[in-house]
Amino acid sequence: MISLRDNRVLVIGGSSGIGLAVAEAATAADAVVTIASRSRSKLDEALKSLGPQALSAVLDTADENALEAFFSANEPFDHIVVSAAQTPTGPVRKLELADAKQAMESKFWGAYRVARRARFTERGTLTLISGFLSERPSATSVLQGAINAALEGLARGLALELSPVRVNTVSPGLIDTPLWSKMDKDAKQAMFEKVSGNLPAKTVGRPADIANAVLFLMATPFATGSNVRVDGGGAIA
Repeated sequence: MISLRDNRVLVIGGSSGIGLAVAEAATAADAVVTIASRSRSKLDEALKSLGPQALSAVLDTADENALEAFFSANEPFDHIVVSAAQTPTGPVRKLELADAKQAMESKFWGAYRVARRARFTERGTLTLISGFLSERPSATSVLQGAINAALEGLARGLALELSPVRVNTVSPGLIDTPLWSKMDKDAKQAMFEKVSGNLPAKTVGRPADIANAVLFLMATPFATGSNVRVDGGGAIA
């Protein structure tokens, strides 16, 4: 069991999906967890599963002034995880340029702004969530692959700049999160079965699978500038 007893953990994007799973795993490891997102209602709902010790903050990674104010008002964190992102997808020639810019703004520049303003303890960690499309591009999700690759490159550079703070990425494959909740139930099931059938692991991932990788990086003093791919073998299939 990984112990994060009394470590202060901030999960940006911690109100649902992978971020919430990271917050739950860190809570189970005895960390003092703060979740942040843009939605107060989602934060309040997420707090129900985290218990009375968890804290929350309404925070938008697009607002650098708000980020600066938040980090100035709080003690340095032992671990910060950034999983917040809204990334419209589609082929380059069909995705509206404004939507493409917004995807980059949300996932890449949001993480970049956090890295600029965050305050860490001396041996703290920053973990960014990328995605396996950085290594296994898709003809219909070219931009997502490019953003993920940019995030991984950013993390490697930050591992040098912010040292001895450790900076890493976790690269998920297809994960069963609320992201897919708007999809027709039968269509979603068929899609998951098709994808899992083509994966070496023969299963779709769970948010807890990614949370396990994030906690591993938090608790491993020798891990920095690393990318941990948790994709069921998607990058090699």
